[in-house]
This record gives sequence, structure tokens and C-alpha cells, in this order.
Amino acid sequence: MFADKVAIAHKWITAGHSVTFVLRIVGVSRSTYYYQLTHEPKPRTTSGGRPATQYTYTHDGSKVSDEQVKEWIMNAVAGDGFAYGYLKLTYVLKREYQLVINKKKVYRLCKELGILKQQRQIKSKYPRRLARNRDIMAPNQLWEVDIKYGYVHGEDRFFFVRSYIDVFDRQTADYHIGLHCEATEAVDTLKRALWKRRLLDQSVLPVIRSDNGPQFVSLAFESTCEQLGIEHERIPPRTPNMNAHIESFHRLLEDDCLSRYEFESYELAYKAVVDFMDYYNNRRLHSSLHYLPPEFNKQHYETGLTPKTNVKESLRLR
Repeated sequence: MFADKVAIAHKWITAGHSVTFVLRIVGVSRSTYYYQLTHEPKPRTTSGGRPATQYTYTHDGSKVSDEQVKEWIMNAVAGDGFAYGYLKLTYVLKREYQLVINKKKVYRLCKELGILKQQRQIKSKYPRRLARNRDIMAPNQLWEVDIKYGYVHGEDRFFFVRSYIDVFDRQTADYHIGLHCEATEAVDTLKRALWKRRLLDQSVLPVIRSDNGPQFVSLAFESTCEQLGIEHERIPPRTPNMNAHIESFHRLLEDDCLSRYEFESYELAYKAVVDFMDYYNNRRLHSSLHYLPPEFNKQHYETGLTPKTNVKESLRLR
């Protein structure tokens, strides 16, 4: 780098320009300039750095060939170190064979042996937005989501019910019943709920509030919320009161449906949950909604009717 700058400076200085002016322009000191002119650079004998040795020392000063070190590495990989990377293998060599060796050399030896483990893919992380107090004055402003477990006695297995509930009108925007509980299903249910409420093409979408379950902290769910322009907030650990409406709904699901029957098959459990959802959304009287079932939304848009309870107070951290 300095040699290139000195060569440029020398070209302009020999052309008659001021030494001080040229050196200030190229950023080279006067002493460096004259040193480079009077000293020939030494040719490099290697490609860079010290040449690699073919042996390693032990703590008592003995030399161990790299071929022996490679054999020890393979023995470790064939035994308890089958899942170790080069860093842990370095500690194995130090402790079991008293080698004076660093991780860089072990990396090189592992690379020569072709046993380097693939690096883990770093997943995108999304900032966690904590749930906060909100004034809920209309439908589709805040949805709460959670998962409820049911049991099929006749088949001795569990099934899952994932529900999105609108905090304002207490209706389930949509739900999913299945034998698996994966992030992709949470995404599909969310999109279906938005489609049912004709919100997919709207600029303002509901805030989604959830706990810290693996489905809701997953890359699939977070990236979908980001793509749709949805704000996803998560309640702090051990604060189910901040998801009070979905917790209350799932208690009703447990008391009025899941605990009433001993299901002999998954099909019977599925039908019972579907029937309960239809009853809850379309016929059940809600005391907080002036004992109105689906007519509540109609009267809200016509007359401005709001729930009897103070939604803001019910969402306050306790």
C-alpha cells in the first residue's frame, strides 16, 4: 500500500512538483517516502504468515506428528465426540493428550480430514413487542390467540384447538382443530380469519396478542405478521391476565364442551368442538354484550352500542 503511494508521489515529484505538497496529497510522510526510495523490499518466501508445521508439541516438550493428531481426532469423533465441532475437539486434545494446540490448527486438521460440521443457519430474529394497555372501541382492533388441548379417550391421544378471539365483540374470528400444533397452522388460521372478516385488503389490521408459545415466536408466524403489516405483541411470562378474554373463552370451551363428553374418536371430538363454536358465536348470550348474541355487532354499527365492561380496564396489567 505504501509502495503504491510512494510510486505515485515519486512520479509527480520527479515531474517538478513540490515534495511537501505531493506527499500531503497522497498521505505519506517525508521519512516514509525517502525510506522506500533507499530500501529494496524483501521478497516474500511464503503466501503469508508463518509456514504451517507438521507437528505439535505436548506439555513436556515432545513432538507429535500431525498424522498422529489426526488419528486422535478421528478416534474422538468415533466416540463421545461424534457431535463435536473443532472448538470442542481442541479441548479434547488438550485434556486427553496434553497437546499445546490452538483451535486454528484443529480447524485446519479437521478441514483436511473433511469432518468440519456445517455452520448453523442463523434465523432472523424479530424484536419482541410487549403487550400494553389499549383503548378497544370497535371490532377488529385487538385479537387474542391461544391454544387449548383436548383428549380423545377412545384413542388415547390429544388434539388441539387454536382460536383467535376479538376482544371487543367476544366472537372467534376463526379457529383450527387438529392433531398437530405447528406454526404453519397458526399462520393459515390467521389468514383465514382476516379473509372471513374482509380485512386482507385493509390498511389497518388487528393487533395480535399471544403468549410466548413456540408457534407464536416462530420465524414463520413473525415473518407473516411482518408481511401482512400486523403488529404482534406478546404478554410477559406468567401473566395470563393479559390474555384474559381468550383464557375465559377456553375455560368455557373446557366446561361446556370438552369436559362434558368422553370422546371415543377424534371425529366425534371434532364435531363437538365445531358445534360449540357455532353455538358460542351465533346463539350464546354474553352478559358483557348486553345479553346479545350476533345482534351485538349490528347494534354497535347502527347505534354505537359498546360492551358493558370497560375494555381498557380489563386489559390493564395487574
